[in-house]
Amino acid sequence: MSVNIQKAALRKHLLEKRDATSAELRDILSGKIHQNLKKISSYTNSQNVACYFPIGSEVNTHDIMLNVLEQGKNLLLPRIVNDNLEFYIVPNLEKLEKGSFEIMEPKDSCKKAEKIDCVLIPTVGVSKSGVRLGYGKGYYDRFLSSTNAVKISLTYSKQIVKSIPSDSHDIKIDWIVTEDENVKIS
Repeated sequence: MSVNIQKAALRKHLLEKRDATSAELRDILSGKIHQNLKKISSYTNSQNVACYFPIGSEVNTHDIMLNVLEQGKNLLLPRIVNDNLEFYIVPNLEKLEKGSFEIMEPKDSCKKAEKIDCVLIPTVGVSKSGVRLGYGKGYYDRFLSSTNAVKISLTYSKQIVKSIPSDSHDIKIDWIVTEDENVKIS
């Protein structure tokens, strides 16, 4: 069975599991994930924090985004440009509009980010060896291959799996942050 077929089956299973979690529980878990994230110095010491605008049952990042802005740091959010992710500085959440895949993106008036210290990554599944499973479009893998930023996967603990089939283009992450723990990938 090809790696892509294995990934697709695992992705379907993990998304069904994540989608079955109630919105109330996801909000509670997202709050705990935010608290755990604050324990990672490479995040707290970052001036330029790349985040994502949550969709569906993803870890809710609203409080994280507001916290970054309140601390006077640069909040960077992605926009899809020519089939690649590009991050832009968002001075406040009013500077967003619906973009690709109906996801909120920075408006054209936002300035392109020149420096990224850490990137918070939406995750469908992840292994403790740092292999991340996304939605299968490759946007984050292409972006992550071109940055030296600290890569932090935000996910619910039930999305951690023993192993994920991987390709040479899959980029390992540096940290996994769940409601229960922070895992540094060595």
